[in-house]
Amino acid sequence: MSKKILIYCGSSKGNNPVYEEEVKRLAQELKKHDCSIIFGAGSVGLMGVMADEYLRLGGEVIGVIPSFMQPWEVKHLGIQTCHVTESMHERKQLMAELADGVIAMPGGFGTFDELFEMLTWKQLDLHQMPIAIFNTAGYYDLLLQQLQHMIQEGFLKERNLTALHVESDAAKLADWMMDYVPEKMEKKWIYRA
Repeated sequence: MSKKILIYCGSSKGNNPVYEEEVKRLAQELKKHDCSIIFGAGSVGLMGVMADEYLRLGGEVIGVIPSFMQPWEVKHLGIQTCHVTESMHERKQLMAELADGVIAMPGGFGTFDELFEMLTWKQLDLHQMPIAIFNTAGYYDLLLQQLQHMIQEGFLKERNLTALHVESDAAKLADWMMDYVPEKMEKKWIYRA
């Protein structure tokens, strides 16, 4: 059975053309595994690049968009399926329910919000999906430094940071998503004397 991979990424393309190139490369690698792609239904930025490339390759693309965004005319009109939700919260919930795995590409506040919510849910054992960041051109290097600082300062368990896979090679990332074996997270609230 083919997997459904949830993609979080920017509604902008960024200033470096490598982001667009690598998004296309990842789309090509995921298509080799005959995945379906779930995304925020946008036609602009890296979201649009991913959807356009996956459609060009003959893949299935599933969009999820809140109703208030529809008038903004950013909804991708070429995708096979588009779910419309009443709120952003419902959008994120539905995207997670549909997915078998999560990849965060370069993006802004929305991408970070979605990524950290999925990591939090995994820490709470609300799901056991693979979660990865596609660290194109070192985009997430400073965030990874912050996460290490959180461990050093006692606000994040190193064991739980393993819930986040980091990869900059599209082929390796696609293979990792397909081969992932679920693991339980360590709950942070467990008291140890």
